[in-house]
Amino acid sequence: MAKSPEYWWGTLIAGFQNLYLTNRFFGAVGGVCILAIISYWLPGLSFLPWPGLVLLIGFTGYDIYRIFNKRLRIKASRKLPKVLSLGDTSRIELEMANLSEFELHVRLIDELPVQLQVRDFFLDFKLKPKGKKRMSYEIRPRERGAFLFGNIRLFVETSLRLAQRRITVEAEAELPVYPSIVKMKEYELQAFSYVSTGGVKKMRRLGKSYEFDQIKNYVVGDDYRSINWRATGRRAELMVNQYEDERAQQIYCVIDKSRSMLMPFNGLSLLDHAINASLALSNVVLRKHDRAGLITFSDKIGSVIRADSKTTQLQRILQSLYREKERDTEANYELLYYASRAFVSGRSLLLLFSNFESEYALDRVLPILRRINRNHVLVVVLFENTEISDALDAKVKTTEDVYFQATARHFLYQKDMLAQKLRQYGIQAMQTRPENLSLETINKYLELKKRGLI
Repeated sequence: MAKSPEYWWGTLIAGFQNLYLTNRFFGAVGGVCILAIISYWLPGLSFLPWPGLVLLIGFTGYDIYRIFNKRLRIKASRKLPKVLSLGDTSRIELEMANLSEFELHVRLIDELPVQLQVRDFFLDFKLKPKGKKRMSYEIRPRERGAFLFGNIRLFVETSLRLAQRRITVEAEAELPVYPSIVKMKEYELQAFSYVSTGGVKKMRRLGKSYEFDQIKNYVVGDDYRSINWRATGRRAELMVNQYEDERAQQIYCVIDKSRSMLMPFNGLSLLDHAINASLALSNVVLRKHDRAGLITFSDKIGSVIRADSKTTQLQRILQSLYREKERDTEANYELLYYASRAFVSGRSLLLLFSNFESEYALDRVLPILRRINRNHVLVVVLFENTEISDALDAKVKTTEDVYFQATARHFLYQKDMLAQKLRQYGIQAMQTRPENLSLETINKYLELKKRGLI
């Protein structure tokens, strides 16, 4: 059946839409024009421009024929991980195959998610006849949410490189960016390693937070204070009580989503740092056979996940943290107090991720924090402003630098006073750099657990 004129007309238009003339072509056109101009002063060269223009048109037509010929076949594919991790580097792999009988010059443009804000990404390479090529590049997501990868655009040239054809490979894919799963696994390994890895601390238990396990025969090295004298009298040999760590304690990560947590550090906001730390801590808590929970709040209560130790608990926390969004409002700590009374049953450990920049900001909510601390073990996480801390190490060259460093030292001193004020009222406080937040919160949890305070 013969093709209709409309078909051929549409094919021709589609071909022109994917046709581009290269810089080499325009350079050759410029050369012909220069020869034409010179021939006005040198008539002996007047025979060169027209043959040159004819040759250029002929070679360009031949080049266009080759790149749009059915014998030019090229394949491309993109290999993505199952999910992306917030703040962690992920590798994207590309594979190309030239099924043609001649060499191709290719410029590849991968349509990256708009959240990455990368507008100049491309890869230039050659593909030999019947050749294959694998390449990769890395991305680092700085936002949570759905990342949409678009199509792969290939701009193909032959060895003449006078014309260029655009080939579009359909490769749209959407990937979720979850809180840092990579860091979660890393800190889990450190927390359960028998050898100190320079991160998670190994501490000896100081308190008495044990649950009775069984009575056993005394062996050298057992604590004589654990001798069970009644069992010893019945058996006529020393018997001791054996204990195990108290389990099923409730640990809540409480995240402030207000505007005070929007401050960025190392490409991530304080809220994102807190979300990554909450996921890592919840994983360690569950692995320690305690119960992990989550509360988020701002001017209203956000997510509430009651503390539990079910196998699905970590997935619930992960999905909830994935959906969290910051709010450009002030935090309502009275709502947090009511939430702690309504949703948290029994004495629990609450790790509050918030950001107090002044003594006035802390004084406004300190009475509420003290009320929460009466019912629970409250740990307030204070973020250290790393940019101000690093500025203190800079060399002083001008009077302006002296004033700047003096102001910076005063600011850091105020932060220390905030932590000291919280401790005066019996509230646990910890100061940490945002990049060390996950590590420090896990260490704080293990420290309180070892000391028997929870």
